[in-house]
Amino acid sequence: MSHAVLFSPQGSQVVGMGRSLAESSTAAAAVYATADATLGWSVSDACWNGPRAVLDDTRQTQPCLVATGVAAFRALMATGVAAPSVVAGHSVGEYAALVAAGVLDLDAALRLVARRAELMATAAGAGDTDTAGGMAAVIGLGRDIVASVVAATAPPTDLVVANDNAPGQVVISGRLSALGAAEPALLAAGARRVIALPVSGAFHSPLMDGVAGGLALAFEHEAWRDAVIPVISNVTAEPVTDAARIRELLAEQVRSPVEWVRSVERMVGSGVDTMVECGSGAALVGMVRRIAPAVGTAAVNDASSLAAAVDLLGVPVEAPA
Repeated sequence: MSHAVLFSPQGSQVVGMGRSLAESSTAAAAVYATADATLGWSVSDACWNGPRAVLDDTRQTQPCLVATGVAAFRALMATGVAAPSVVAGHSVGEYAALVAAGVLDLDAALRLVARRAELMATAAGAGDTDTAGGMAAVIGLGRDIVASVVAATAPPTDLVVANDNAPGQVVISGRLSALGAAEPALLAAGARRVIALPVSGAFHSPLMDGVAGGLALAFEHEAWRDAVIPVISNVTAEPVTDAARIRELLAEQVRSPVEWVRSVERMVGSGVDTMVECGSGAALVGMVRRIAPAVGTAAVNDASSLAAAVDLLGVPVEAPA
């Protein structure tokens, strides 16, 4: 068996995430303690108690998701399962993947993702729909059709394809006014639904151009190491281990599409036959099942699902450390 570990994306956050893992695994609890101490505010309280309005603010969402992803991963590793052959994170989940791969220490990743969230929130804009941004999932259409409709609706400075998540699930990103204009055209082209996502900006779009430079500056203040486990880049859908290249791609990621379909296909092509999602919910598991139905999947998001993942990976189920 060759397995990959995946880390959950923004939009998968739920109040209560990670609490069960922290209560049952000392390894997971330690991650939240580190997050609280590193950032100077209670990441654990935001994850476990919300309220939802706080958790959905990208300045809280992103650090909370990274902490939860790493907590789930460390709870999984504490059971004695083998290390993955490759890791990948969807959007903000890529920061958790870099911790798992040994590229960044947990505290460094938390500081960087907090800075990323601050920069993205500032770039997102607020107020009227001509300046504010958002994202929407288009259900039932392929990427090429969605891209064609988007191009006919608004210029690329206002609206783009942001995530190629799975067959029939494509995310678009841009100004709220452009998103509103595109919805009827997408439905007319055959989309079953167009669903606004619980994010507070037009992430993975040109509206994030200014964020990339700010991130590159922040990256200079942390220690980076070559990956001990290859990381699949959101930008290229290719495995990367070189620290300098990882930094370059990670800065670019905020304004580039997340190539998730290609990422999963690349992992399968390299021999991965099992994928385990660590984080909140099982959004990536659902995507993998649509992209590569033959791949075995599990999601680690609480004590019960942790036991199921360990069973899938072929290790006797034991109480987590």
